[in-house]
Amino acid sequence: MSEMSFEQMLEESFKTIRNGEVVEGTVIDVKPDEIVLNIGYKSDGIITRNEYTNEANVDLTTLVSVGDTMEAKVLKVNDGEGQVLLTYKRLAAEKGSKRLEEAFENKEVLTAKVTQVLDGGLCVMVDETRVFIPASLVSDTYEKDLSKYKDQEIEFVISEFNPKRRRIIGDRKQLLVAKKLEQQKELFARIKIGDVMEGTVKNVTDFGAFIDLGGADGLLHISEMSWGRVESPKKVFHVGDNVRVFIKDINENKIALSMKFPAENPWNDAAEKYAVGNIVKGKVARMTDFGAFVELAPGVDALLHVSQIAREHVEKPSDVLKVGQEIEAKIVDFNEEEKKISLSVKALLAPETDDAEDADVADVDIEAVASEEE
Repeated sequence: MSEMSFEQMLEESFKTIRNGEVVEGTVIDVKPDEIVLNIGYKSDGIITRNEYTNEANVDLTTLVSVGDTMEAKVLKVNDGEGQVLLTYKRLAAEKGSKRLEEAFENKEVLTAKVTQVLDGGLCVMVDETRVFIPASLVSDTYEKDLSKYKDQEIEFVISEFNPKRRRIIGDRKQLLVAKKLEQQKELFARIKIGDVMEGTVKNVTDFGAFIDLGGADGLLHISEMSWGRVESPKKVFHVGDNVRVFIKDINENKIALSMKFPAENPWNDAAEKYAVGNIVKGKVARMTDFGAFVELAPGVDALLHVSQIAREHVEKPSDVLKVGQEIEAKIVDFNEEEKKISLSVKALLAPETDDAEDADVADVDIEAVASEEE
């Protein structure tokens, strides 16, 4: 038996490798576009930038250091220059695909950074494996602009896994829906009618505003926004406004809110402020053929009958008054129970000579005339 040469013994001391094999090595050199690994073979292993990551123009020296150990997959035992061409990216993708398959089967919640924002949704990478989250599954509400998610870490689950068709779909929406249902359950367990709460305006419509109470939305109807008159909710509230409200009613999963706090009711001290004989100032709020309604305070309207506008005959209130005009008048009748107040400007212009006339004005049913107006 012939003796082996030193070169032959050295050759035999190295392990053999083949294409497709997974090897482990130690980083012995790193360049911006290349990693060199000692894999225990007669030649070093090379991982190019394109075989390390999908990110373009990344500096590999910022990601890998000499002395690091890592696994890679053999692409070519000899790249033509006597070196072994390796891939880290493809091995990671295979592992990532397996990881996602397990997450899909176990309904596991994953966390990953958004790497790309498309017109139709978001892309995230899990161990070099791409997951697409359609726009319809990004949030539980419609979002026109998804750019805010760029480079943000988000949670999601895998709702569809079909690697053969390169179709791996993520779903963030169901997590948000489940979270809100849990928050809603907790909210309804602790709230009751009369509770004062802080909330955030979520949406504003012509009939009211929806307030996010932290788990459920409550409706603040236009009639409950103020003790005074609100012409349009959109002129008073904007999305994102913080508001203080109290719960007026709870009906199954519906919450009715109000900002008409009892302590702020303008009728609380009305008997003193609007006693018969008092002289008050107010603004003309609206007019009818029979008189004008004057706002003395937000939520307190009084009727100025057409016969009490001036000493001379007035055919229609609009002949003398304008909406928004400030006037001074005398209280000639006050009914706290029915919340009715009657005014007279004429009483300030001349001595009262006809008590019966004032009495007739006081008997006018404000609710009835208001309904005629409508």
